[in-house]
Amino acid sequence: MSQTMRLTCRCGKVHLEVERAPIITAECHCNSCRAAAKRLGTLPGADPILEDNEGTRFVMYRKDRVRFVEGVDLLQEFRLSPEAGTRRVVAGCCNTPVFLEFKGGHWLSLYEKLWPAGTAPQLEIRTMTGDRENGPALDADVPSGTWQTTRFYARLLGAWIAMGFKVPTIAVRGGSVHA
Repeated sequence: MSQTMRLTCRCGKVHLEVERAPIITAECHCNSCRAAAKRLGTLPGADPILEDNEGTRFVMYRKDRVRFVEGVDLLQEFRLSPEAGTRRVVAGCCNTPVFLEFKGGHWLSLYEKLWPAGTAPQLEIRTMTGDRENGPALDADVPSGTWQTTRFYARLLGAWIAMGFKVPTIAVRGGSVHA
């Protein structure tokens, strides 16, 4: 029996479903995630995605366990630069960040803000904390590493093995957003 959760953008026009448990939940402190969060936060009506400690929270799912049900034509791609290997995707209807995707990745990093308040899976790890020069202190209740830890990589590799080393494609048809 599979557990499915339905998520939506803020205005409800983009619907997606995630199946089963995530690979891992992470809070990223890399320069790119912080820069993208700040830029995406300038879009009209956008809610902030940076945490008080300047991290960005993600719930990471295998691509084969994420299904877009409605509003796929509203998804818009955002890249920090034209040559960037990562893309962030927002719901163009209300500028809700939906996911981050690494080129060649077998997983999607869904923005935690998609989950209704208090329902997101518990944070398991902080990554890329070595990029932080200053900023608010990180509490010690969540493991942090200057780079992704062995546990993080082990979970990603385990998910890829379980997928038969496939890398599904996620199409974005709504064009690009500029922030």
